[in-house]
Amino acid sequence: MVLTQTHDCETKTMQDALSLLSQLRRPRLLIRAARAGLIDYRRDLHLQRAMGGSTPRRSGPALIKLLEMEHELNDARVERSASYDVARHVEIMIAMMGEAALIRAAR
Repeated sequence: MVLTQTHDCETKTMQDALSLLSQLRRPRLLIRAARAGLIDYRRDLHLQRAMGGSTPRRSGPALIKLLEMEHELNDARVERSASYDVARHVEIMIAMMGEAALIRAAR
């Protein structure tokens, strides 16, 4: 019973994360750059770099953390902050798209 509840909770979390990702509205150029980088996405290399070291084993929790990171970057972009790093934003978006693709493929 507990295993089923845990699985149901993880499935809901992944669906929520995918739903949030699909609702994002970002500049077309930013999306195109991330899609171009997605071609070479390798979870073992790119996710660790994007998240700064330790990475969740499962794509759902990784995607949720990446969404939080992307939200902060987007806020900096919108505010035209001097600390905004477009290359970092693209890197996070590539990882988000890569993790989402892994979740969808596992269904």
